[in-house]
Amino acid sequence: MESEALNIPGVFRLDRKPEKADARFPLKLGAEGVHEICEHAHGDMGAVSGFALAAAKPAPGPVFWIRQRRLRQEHGRLLQAGLPALIRDERPVLHAETRKLADTLWAIEEAVRSSAVSLVMAELEDIDFTASRRLTLASGRCGVPVILMLPFRHEGSSAASARWRVKPRPSAPNPFDARAPGALRWQATLERSRQAPAMAGHVFNLELDNETLSLRVVPGLATDTPAPRKAPQPRQTVSPDLRRSA
Repeated sequence: MESEALNIPGVFRLDRKPEKADARFPLKLGAEGVHEICEHAHGDMGAVSGFALAAAKPAPGPVFWIRQRRLRQEHGRLLQAGLPALIRDERPVLHAETRKLADTLWAIEEAVRSSAVSLVMAELEDIDFTASRRLTLASGRCGVPVILMLPFRHEGSSAASARWRVKPRPSAPNPFDARAPGALRWQATLERSRQAPAMAGHVFNLELDNETLSLRVVPGLATDTPAPRKAPQPRQTVSPDLRRSA
């Protein structure tokens, strides 16, 4: 007698196959789980914020933006007037500022547990494995995704779904004015991913589509920084004494 699949309400089906991980960009960034986005170098926090806003795909609802004061003093604050150029749909963005790292982590977790927002975005100095594990568990239980924006010095182990390393790229050519900047561009390196570990180390060169407010991969861009140009050699001059003796 062939065994039948167990299908009782409240009980797992024994024949249920595990869902296949979605390995498409941006690996559910801003839609599920906890993602870390780090600066490539000091001063890239603006690129990190722009990339996060452009790539995130949250559910409808307000966004809660938490910022640690030290990072605000170092990099400035979010310009509200620029949000419509990056967010697809108009939604309220709630802001909070904290002084200590412990307060920042507490505020993130409380915002996730409230389930009153669709996405939590946080600028913080650092996070260890234990804290990232707590946020990952809270995000999974409450269904609120989290994006952590971190300085370039952040490294080490993490329980986050993925870690991105982002830097700005020169803007695209402007089709109407050669002297004006064109579409925004970023380079995002996927350092690690629990969802698609085989993609770790992949580099995405991305451009913002100003009409759809979505990111597209730009083919043909070099992934390495071009070598600096050599300084011109100084011209050798003949001293006046040698010219008189010639």
